[in-house]
Amino acid sequence: MRLSVVIPTLDEAENISRAVASSWHAGAAEVIVVDGGSADGTAEVAGRLRCTLLDAPRGRAAQQNAGARAATGDVLLFLHADNQLAAADIADQVSACLADPHRLHGALWQQIDSPALAYRWLEWGNAARVRWLGLPYGDQAIFVRREKFLERGGFPDEPLLEDLILMQELRGRAWPALLPGPVVVSPRRWQRHGVVRQTARNWWLLARYAAGAKPVDLADYYRPHDRDQ
Repeated sequence: MRLSVVIPTLDEAENISRAVASSWHAGAAEVIVVDGGSADGTAEVAGRLRCTLLDAPRGRAAQQNAGARAATGDVLLFLHADNQLAAADIADQVSACLADPHRLHGALWQQIDSPALAYRWLEWGNAARVRWLGLPYGDQAIFVRREKFLERGGFPDEPLLEDLILMQELRGRAWPALLPGPVVVSPRRWQRHGVVRQTARNWWLLARYAAGAKPVDLADYYRPHDRDQ
């Protein structure tokens, strides 16, 4: 199976080179960077890299959907620009997993880029969420069969929680796989707010959504990293 890695960017000039390089190292057949109007030169940096560079309206869902439509691989893997695929056999892991026709999607084990013990607990908890609840999140390098993703219409057009909404729908069709990966995850948001505070904020957003709040009404509580306060 050919793996297409789609990387949405917004002001990620410092990180995009590592994300793209890690995708090729992991065995990607193509790498697609979709910029949402960066002001820090991200598009200029990406334009010098070995990748397909696209522009799309700002918003992770819209950018990832644009990349998916342009992709030619059998499988899509969505990689956050501040993360990296950390093993040379990740494409092989995905191919072996999806050789089972009942599998549609999955995610990778996280390795948060900090030695602090609190992050090991986060890694374990996030892996448990995939195994027990069937809900990978975007920073776990979600992968999905391209045909099924496009058939569904891609990520929902929401400013927040687009990954959760899609995973809830796919979970009803097939349970996601959790592969060894790993995907190395930037700890910057946790470091900025503190592990406990950021985790509590995430849980609060999820609780509000479960209680009926719309993603558009929650978006101000989870702003892009460059304006995150």
